[in-house]
Amino acid sequence: MPLNRPDLRLPGLPSGIRAPFRTLGPGSVSSLLKIALDVAYVLLMIITAVLLLAFVVAIFIPIENYNVTYRGVQQPLTRSLTLSGLGSFSAYFGGFLLVLRNLRMVFSTLAIGDPFQPENVSRLRQIGLILAVVTIGSWLVQGLIAAQLASRATNSQGAGELLTPVFSILVVFVLAEVFREGARLRRESELTI
Repeated sequence: MPLNRPDLRLPGLPSGIRAPFRTLGPGSVSSLLKIALDVAYVLLMIITAVLLLAFVVAIFIPIENYNVTYRGVQQPLTRSLTLSGLGSFSAYFGGFLLVLRNLRMVFSTLAIGDPFQPENVSRLRQIGLILAVVTIGSWLVQGLIAAQLASRATNSQGAGELLTPVFSILVVFVLAEVFREGARLRRESELTI
C-alpha cells in the first residue's frame, strides 16, 4: 500500500505550515537519493574493476626496484605487500559495492512509496553484515600492512577506532527490525481489510 503524502509535516511547525518536499514516492527526496546511489554505484563499480585489474597486473610486473615510505620510514616494496594492499582495497571497495547494491534496492522501494516490503529487511541485514565484515577486515588488514611496512614507526591500533563503525552497524540492524515490524503490521492490515 503506497504512502501518498503531498508533503511532510515537520514537528514544531504550526499546523498550517508544511515542508515543501516529499520524502517518499515519485519525485521525492528518496527518488533523488536513488539517482545519487545509482551514480555512486557505477563509479564504485569502475573503481573496483580498476583495482582488480591492477591486482592482476601486479602479479606479472617486476617491482624489486621500488621503495615505499610509510610514516618517515623507507622500505622496499615487495610483491606480497603490493598484492595484499591491492587485494585489500579491491575487497574493501567490492564490499561497499554490495552495500550500495542493497541500498539502491531499498531506495527503489522508497521511491515508489512502498518501503515496508519484506525484502528490505533482508537487504538491511545484508548491509549490516557486509559493513561488519568490511570494518573488521579493514581494521585487521591495516594492522598487518602497518606491521609489514614499519613496525617501529606505527602506533598500535586501538579498539576505539571501531566505535563509530560498530555503532553504525548496530543502527542498520535496528533499522532492519523496524522495517520487519513495519512489514508485519502492513501484512496484518492487508489481512483485516
